Amino acid sequence: MTFALATPAVRTSVANPWALVPPLGNLDAYISAANRLPMLTLEEEQTFARQFRNDNDLEAAGKLVLSHLRLVVSVARQYIGYGLPHGDLIQEGNVGLMKAVKRFDPDQGVRLVSYALHWIKAEIHEYILKNWRMVKVATTKAQRKLFFNLRSMRQRFKGEDAAADLDTHRDTLSPTQVATMARELRVKPEEVLEMESRLAGGDVVLDPMNSDDGEEAFGPIAYLTDSNHEPLEVIEAHRRDVLASDGIAAALDVLDARSRRIVEERWLKVNDDGSGGMTLHELAAEFGVSAERIRQIEVAAMKKMKAALAEYA
Repeated sequence: MTFALATPAVRTSVANPWALVPPLGNLDAYISAANRLPMLTLEEEQTFARQFRNDNDLEAAGKLVLSHLRLVVSVARQYIGYGLPHGDLIQEGNVGLMKAVKRFDPDQGVRLVSYALHWIKAEIHEYILKNWRMVKVATTKAQRKLFFNLRSMRQRFKGEDAAADLDTHRDTLSPTQVATMARELRVKPEEVLEMESRLAGGDVVLDPMNSDDGEEAFGPIAYLTDSNHEPLEVIEAHRRDVLASDGIAAALDVLDARSRRIVEERWLKVNDDGSGGMTLHELAAEFGVSAERIRQIEVAAMKKMKAALAEYA
């Protein structure tokens, strides 16, 4: 089943190319269908691109996209090693392909396959960087270059070590390899080491996860939490400081002179050697009363101070 294209100069193709692409999520069938879709000649590509640019012909744009789906499949296959689903990589690559078709200028003398390659890779790269880890590992241009070249260069170094009968099981890069990477990628050796440490690390869940038996596991949040800067703790600490200074002074003002001296000697005075103030018997001798009487005066004074502090707070 065939159909005639818009211009006589263009060869015929499948009447409905989309029918070759299965509607369900069968990735192998999709890849097989994408590889069976007909490729366009230079004349066809130019014709469809001008129809889309000049007349906003979406059908022509669709034919440009369909004829390059195999390119997306081929490019996406190169990034399977990053641990992300192949289907998702192809999907993001298709988004890049559609962006390329939208911006493609047929008068520049460049084939769409060459122009679209950059957009497909850029979209796949962005997807990998966003989803490879919870925390983005590469933000600058130099870090992106390191991220996508470090793995391949490590494999190359391992191959060279194996050929030279050296140890290929070491996890860290040698100083010579770091210097070589930095020189070839035009970055600093420190940046190579930093990206190497980022790739070697993993995501850590801060909050504890519940185990199968229902018990809550220990998580980093338990020892990373800084209660000194927690808002409620800060407010409470400020309240304690105010009560310990201004509050105590206000509470002492409600006492008579004898009660105040007893409280200060018993609770507030600290000598240079670390010892406290006067004992009950020493205060009893000073005021000419019994030690029991001093204790009673102290208890009554403390009750008055607690009431004064409650009002102050």
